[in-house]
Amino acid sequence: MARLTREESQALTRERLLAAAPQVVAREGYEGASIDKIADAAGYSKGAFYSNFASKDEFFLELLERHAGQDVVEIAQLLGDVSIPNDIIDRVTEWAADKASDPTWGILPLELFRQARRDSIFTARHANLFREQWRGVGALLMPLAPRWPDADHELLGAMVLELTYGAASAFNQGNGPSVGDLVRLALTSIHLAYGVPSAS
Repeated sequence: MARLTREESQALTRERLLAAAPQVVAREGYEGASIDKIADAAGYSKGAFYSNFASKDEFFLELLERHAGQDVVEIAQLLGDVSIPNDIIDRVTEWAADKASDPTWGILPLELFRQARRDSIFTARHANLFREQWRGVGALLMPLAPRWPDADHELLGAMVLELTYGAASAFNQGNGPSVGDLVRLALTSIHLAYGVPSAS
């Protein structure tokens, strides 16, 4: 097996650190998620962390940016070969139920946003991250609702993502409606209300 170059090794270390962080943040909160704990969870030393990131703030803002973009990519891949509304609803519902099964992904952005605002490291770019995500997901769902106002892609995407990552989903434990139930109901209702082109 060929040895990794220095650049490849550094990139791998960086990826492993970023991959380990969400679980640490979900368990410890932002304040408790120390560099030592993140590095240890990834199998590295604090020195390896600082070889890749200038500060904890820089690290977590990069993590936030990565998280904010991944849902659009995942849903686009799921819907790539689908055009039938019921199939779109089925796939997005399954995706939402799977995401909600791991509360880490609901806790992580809340912790990062709270800390970023408190420490004044929250820029206009970061403020728009999740709005861009909502717009991206909403655009992917437009085949369900051809009469939905084009300007409101953001509202449609926000509805699905906020139902998916809502804090209550982590405490459902099988009692009451699940995230999948809520997303399916919302998308089905939107399709019924906006899915049939109006008569000219």
